[in-house]
Amino acid sequence: MSSSAAAAPGLVLARDVSKTFGSRKALDGVSISVASGEMVALIGPSGSGKSTLLRSITGLQSIDPGKGTISVFGETVQKDGRVTGAVRQARARLGMIFQQFNLVGRLTLFSNVMLGALGRLPTWQGLLGLWPQGDKDRAMAALHRVGVSDYAGQRANTLSGGQQQRGAIARAIVQGAQAILADEPVASLDPVSARKVMELLVELNRRDGMGVIVTLHQVDYAIRYCDRVIALQSGKIVYDGPATGLDHQRLIDIYGPEFEDAFWETKA
Repeated sequence: MSSSAAAAPGLVLARDVSKTFGSRKALDGVSISVASGEMVALIGPSGSGKSTLLRSITGLQSIDPGKGTISVFGETVQKDGRVTGAVRQARARLGMIFQQFNLVGRLTLFSNVMLGALGRLPTWQGLLGLWPQGDKDRAMAALHRVGVSDYAGQRANTLSGGQQQRGAIARAIVQGAQAILADEPVASLDPVSARKVMELLVELNRRDGMGVIVTLHQVDYAIRYCDRVIALQSGKIVYDGPATGLDHQRLIDIYGPEFEDAFWETKA
């Protein structure tokens, strides 16, 4: 490895991160390092802190004041309980996928995907819908890649959840995202649609080299699709290693009474 490659910043570096809501510690001294190009699942029972950690990485949730820091692509986005100005540049390089898709329902799927190009255009141009032809071509190519180009002209709120989520992934492609952070992207989907979404995330990771950090309640999906798994319990990391290292007893220890509910495919 060359010295320049060794010095290249990773995707995420979080050190001693805590977050308190009232008297409850959602995150308690969490430290993780995720390299560019990794595909990592965050798992854990309800209230374990996995979504709070992901939202903290994006700057959507501020962390507690103190010594905790979060860096994205080598730039500090949170320090001493404050979100820094660098978060804007970080978000421009991150595609964010949410459980409820975050599409504008009254707009067509094509228009929603075009919103991924806003960061490259003057605001007025985007508001007027004066999209460069190159961006239009990229949007249609992205819709075709994720398998929903036939629905480009339909309003987003007339589409199924799986179609909307694939549209959200297409928007991240048009954005030119270097990594994707996905918060429970398949929680609202049926198993068939969920598999299609997870397969797309794997494809973006392996073919395009995008880093992917995804929170999942379905532990079988984490094991099947992700190389590395970070498990949280009561705001603390209790496992960080290869997905293949999650044996039956370890999963019982992580999920406790929610163990049986954490396996989707066996119930489908």
